[in-house]
Amino acid sequence: MTQNWLIRNARIIDGTGSPWFRGDVHVVDGRIAAVGSHLAAGTKTTIINAQDRYLAPGFIDAHCHDDLICIREPNRPEKALQGVTTVVVGNCSFSLYPARERSREDLRKHFAGLLGQLAPEEIFDDFSDYRERLHQGVAINVVSLVGHAALRLAVMGYDRRPPTPDEIAAMESLLDRQLEQGAIGLSLGLVYPPSAFADLDELVALAKVVKARGRLMTAHVRSYEDQLVPAIEEFIEILRLSGAAGLLSHLQSAGRPNWGQIPRTLEALEAARKEGIDISFDMYPYPAGSTYLLQLLPPAALEGGLDQLKQRLRDPEIGPVLRRWVENGGPAFHGQSKLSLIGWDNVRISGVNNPGLKHLEGLSMRAAAERETTAPYDLLIRLVEEDDGQTGVILFQLDESDLHAACCHRLHMVGSDGLPRPGTKPHPRAFGTFPRIVGPLRRDKGWFSLEDAVRRMTSIAAQRFSLLDRGLVRPDMMADIVLFEESVADRATFDEPTLMPVGISHVWVNGEAIIQDGAPTGAQPGRMLPVLS
Repeated sequence: MTQNWLIRNARIIDGTGSPWFRGDVHVVDGRIAAVGSHLAAGTKTTIINAQDRYLAPGFIDAHCHDDLICIREPNRPEKALQGVTTVVVGNCSFSLYPARERSREDLRKHFAGLLGQLAPEEIFDDFSDYRERLHQGVAINVVSLVGHAALRLAVMGYDRRPPTPDEIAAMESLLDRQLEQGAIGLSLGLVYPPSAFADLDELVALAKVVKARGRLMTAHVRSYEDQLVPAIEEFIEILRLSGAAGLLSHLQSAGRPNWGQIPRTLEALEAARKEGIDISFDMYPYPAGSTYLLQLLPPAALEGGLDQLKQRLRDPEIGPVLRRWVENGGPAFHGQSKLSLIGWDNVRISGVNNPGLKHLEGLSMRAAAERETTAPYDLLIRLVEEDDGQTGVILFQLDESDLHAACCHRLHMVGSDGLPRPGTKPHPRAFGTFPRIVGPLRRDKGWFSLEDAVRRMTSIAAQRFSLLDRGLVRPDMMADIVLFEESVADRATFDEPTLMPVGISHVWVNGEAIIQDGAPTGAQPGRMLPVLS
C-alpha cells in the first residue's frame, strides 16, 4: 500500500542544529519527498495538522542494551513514546551473538548477568540469525554491534591470559564474518570479564579488522574511577594503532574522590582529534549509573566464570581478601573498589531473577541487608549464590558539574544506556532519557538550545553509525520522524522508574506511524540497519 501523507504547520527542527522554521513535510513510500512551505497535496494525500508542534528527525539511542527486549516485546512503547526510532545494541561487550557450541551456555550466562534469565534459543549463532529473528517484527529500527565477550567466549572461554596467535586469528575471522553480514562494529567492555582480560595487542588486532571493514569501535573503558584518564588513553592508543573510528561509551567520572576529572578527559579527546584520531562519546543525563552486582567485585575474581567466582567467595583464604577489597579498596586487585568510593547506601538493587528475592528490589544494599538481618557484604554473597549473579544495581556515583560538562560538549551524543528488565525497578533512563534532554534540561536548566538538543539525538549519531539516510529532515531521507510539544517531559524517577513521558504526540518509523495522538499503534515497521543491498 502506497504511503502518501503530508504534515502541515510544523516548527521543523531539521537535525543540523540550524534554527527551526515553519513548514510542511511530505512523505511518500517511507521517504521524505519534500520539505517546504505550503506544499501541494494530491487527492490521495493524508493531511496531518502539526498545530505548530515541533517536528524533528526520529531520535537515535546511541547506546542501550535493548538486544533482548526488542525480541520479547517488539512494540517497544517505552522507547516509541520517547520519540526513539532507532536503537544501537550490543554495547559494552554484551551481544546475543556469535555463539559456538562450546560458548553458547557461557554467552547465555554472561548476558543474563546484565539483563536476567535467557532461554537457549535467545542466543544466536551469528549476526544473520539475530537479524532474521528481529525481522519477524519490531516497531523501531535496530543497529547492532558485535560484543567482544562473545568472540572471546567462543575462542578462549573465561581464560585470563593473552590469546595465542591462532586464537587471535580465530577471533579476527569470527569478527570479520559478523561485520560482513552487517554488524556495525565491535564493542569492548573492559571492566566486564572476559572482555576485561584482553591486552592491548588483542584489542588492536581486532580494531584493525573493524578498520578494514570501515566500521566502528566502541569501548566501555577499563576504569571510570581514578584511572579514567589512563583508560581513555588506552582506547585512544587502540584507535591510533589501528586507524579505526571510535566511540567512547558513557563518559563519566565515578565516586566523589574522582569528581572533576571530566574537563581533563575532554582535553584528551580534543587532543586526539587534532592528531587525526576519529573519536567521540555518548552519555546519559542522570547522576547515577546502572550495571550488575558483580561489578562490585574485581574482574579477576571472575576468571573461569561464575562457578569459579562462587568458589572463591566461599574459600577461607581468598574470600576474606575479596571482602576487604570490596569494602575498603586497596592493592589486592587492580583498580578502585566501587563500593569503597560510594558506600552501601548508594547501591540500590534494581532487579533480581529469583522470585524469593523480589522484595529487595528498590532498596539500597544497606537497607536490604537490615531487612534480612545480615551485613551488606554477606547479602552480596547471598545474591551471587541465590540469584546466580543476575542482580541488577543502580549506583549513585556522579557529579552534576561533570555530567553537565560531558553532556554539553561538542563530541557528545545521547545514549540512554538503558537496561530493560520488565517487572523490576530499573534505572529511569530507559523510560525518560530523550524527553529529559529535549524537555527539562533544555527548557528549565538551559543546558542546550532546542536545536542543539535535537542534533545530539539525531544527526550526530546517524553520522557516527553510518546511517546516512537518517537523522535529518530532508528530501530523500527515510521518514523516521517525531512530533512533540513544547511541554515534553520525562516522568520516570528512581522511585517510579517506569512512568511514561509526556508530550510526544506522533512517531513514524520508515514512514509508518508507531505512535499516533500519543498512543501506540501496534505497527512494526522497524528493521535492522544499515540495510545491506
